[in-house]
Order: sequence, then structure tokens, then C-alpha cells
Amino acid sequence: MAQSVGIKDVARAAGVSVGTVSNVINRPDTVATETRARVQSAIDRLGYVRSESARQLRAGRSRIMGLLVLDMGNPFFVDVARGAERAAREAGLGVMVCNSAQSAGEEADYLSLFAEQRVRGVLLTPTDASGRNIDTFRRHNIPFVLVDRVAEGTTECSVSVDDVAGGALAVRHLIDAGHRSIAYVSGPPGLNQVRDRRTGARNALAEAGLGPECLRELPTERLDVAAGRDAGARLLGLADRPTAVFCANDLLALGVLQAMYAAGITVPDDLAIVGYDDIEFAAAAAVPLTSVRQPAVTMGALAAELLLEETEAEAGTKRHEHRRVVLQPELVVRRSSLSAR
Repeated sequence: MAQSVGIKDVARAAGVSVGTVSNVINRPDTVATETRARVQSAIDRLGYVRSESARQLRAGRSRIMGLLVLDMGNPFFVDVARGAERAAREAGLGVMVCNSAQSAGEEADYLSLFAEQRVRGVLLTPTDASGRNIDTFRRHNIPFVLVDRVAEGTTECSVSVDDVAGGALAVRHLIDAGHRSIAYVSGPPGLNQVRDRRTGARNALAEAGLGPECLRELPTERLDVAAGRDAGARLLGLADRPTAVFCANDLLALGVLQAMYAAGITVPDDLAIVGYDDIEFAAAAAVPLTSVRQPAVTMGALAAELLLEETEAEAGTKRHEHRRVVLQPELVVRRSSLSAR
């Protein structure tokens, strides 16, 4: 096995001291142009790569930010990651992206990994409804910001969308279109987002003078297309099938749409569908999907900026106050919900 090239090898090849090589890497303006060029040539020729872990150990601060999301198969979280990565890169940091796969066990494992790596901080969309994983991670004194979740009962920062308002937008739109029997394909009941969107849906019904019985919930174990297809099959089996469906995210909505298409049910004439997130695939579906848009990229960027601000405050270079940022959703109407009743 070939040995890795170290800073002493570069110094020997360039005919300079180890300190000069270090200056070229970390403070190039302090080194004469000719010497700097000779050292850089040796670095390029030998293929030297500096040990970032060693540098971080000396500096006492990591240049890595952790991001732990529910499902990287969901384009919504890809957009959150894009926003976070953009803000981190501007600050000279990298992002370690991990996927809990909606599993409390995997979430705990990744939080332990972040603690072991002593990351600068963590952006977290929690899946453990009990809060035990967060309580355990808090003991490591690593700053974290909750993403797509309000920091209820905690002092940490959070960036979220008003999901109660979003659920109301979706169901109010369906009520205005004439629907009085609506299904809610909701996802795992332990997720705050699922509960808040249900609350908003019921609020819209109450505003219209309709009772909670007008909203029939079809829970699913996951928030993906396969779970949406399964919910669609259950919906087809109902004797008094609702005329409209509100889904807790777009992947569920696309799965319901697939199930309807396979069964010969016309969308939106036989069944109107509204999703949530407004991922890129929503507009590109066979029947373009009405959806409640979340500003995912903005959410990720704001969360990263709050985390950076907190870590700078810990280093004594900035002042930081914990904040809860709540963004507003927007209804994007497309053909999947436009039938006249």
C-alpha cells in the first residue's frame, strides 16, 4: 500500500522548511511569490492533500455542518439541502447530509456520528416523536437548528412553515370548488407536520360550517409514492368514496394519482387531488398537481445561517439570540383540482 504524502515530503521536495509549506497552505500572502510557486509545484507533483481532521483538531473547530433529514428520496429535502449547502459554502464550510429514513433508530445513530465527528453544528428534521434523541444529543453541547419543525418547548432555533395555514389553504380550495367529502392521506401520525396539516384542514371545514366528519383520514406508515398508491387502493375500496383528496406531501399525492389512473378514475373529474410541498415533479405529473408550496431552499438557507450565527457567537465574534422563523406557504393551483362541481 502506498504511503500518504505528508507536509515533510513537500518541504523536502521544495527545499524549504515545514513552516514555509504551512504558510503557503494557510497564509500564502506571507510567502514570496517564487517560493510559493516552488512549494505549490511540489504539492501538485506529489499529490499532497492536507489533513483536514488534524487541522480541525488544532483549531478546535470543525468546518463541517451536519444535516439530518427524514427522507432524501423526497425532492423537498433535496431542496432544503441545496439551500443549506449554499449558505454553508459561502461561509467556507461543508455539509454532511444524512438520511434518517423516518427511523428513530437511524436518527439516533447519525446524531451519535455527528457527536463523534464534533461537527460545527447540526440542522435536524426530527423523526423521533418522543424527543429522546434530541435530549441525548443536547448533552454534547453541539448547536443545532430544527428544520421544518417548530422548536416547541425548547430554546433552540427553528425554521418551519406554517403547516396549519397550509392545510387550511388546501382544504379551503377544495371546499370552494364544491367538495363536501374530502379524504386526508396523512402519513405517519407521530409527525408534527402531519398533525398540523390535519388541524388546518379541519379549521377550513369549520370556517365553511362543515363538521370534522367531512374529512376522512387515511394514515400511511411512510411519506412516499408507494404509500400513496396503497392509500389510493384503500380509497377505491370505500363504498362512499370522497370526491377529493388532500395529501400530506406530493409523493403521497403522486401515488394516489397513479392508483386512480390504473383504476380508470379520472382526475380531476371523478376525484380532485391536492398535494403539499410543490416539488418539481408536481408540475410535471401526467395531470399537473395542485400543491401547497413550501419555500424549501429558503428554509435550508435560513436554518444554516442561524446555525452559523450561533456558532460564531460561541466563538465570541457575534451575538446570537435563539429565534423561531415561521415561513408562509402558498397554494399553487393546477389541473388536478380544477373540475367543476
